[in-house]
Amino acid sequence: QVQLVESGGGSVLAGGSLRLSCTGASSFTLNDMGWFRRAPGKQRELVALIGRKGSTKYSDTVKDRFAISRDVAKNIVSLQMNSLKPEDTAMYYCYARGRWIGDDYWGQGTQVTVSS
Repeated sequence: QVQLVESGGGSVLAGGSLRLSCTGASSFTLNDMGWFRRAPGKQRELVALIGRKGSTKYSDTVKDRFAISRDVAKNIVSLQMNSLKPEDTAMYYCYARGRWIGDDYWGQGTQVTVSS
């Protein structure tokens, strides 16, 4: 069983920065870790993913503003969000893949609100 605990998030003015962190409580090293988000009235979408070897994938809408990083040994993933825009307002969910495809885990979500 894997538990993901998020921290960070909150409210900020447009152009500001926030940092999200997520710790995975697991008896084994997690594979891909990352962040998804869901804005009101919209579907959940990928924000950023990072593999165990450091390969990354970003949504086109954030790739020049957000940076994902991880501590593989500690199962910690972080998301530095800069130049935030009102359209970044959403519930952000930590994600981790366990030992095989389909072995997916989710955090409880943390709210990010960006006001203009």
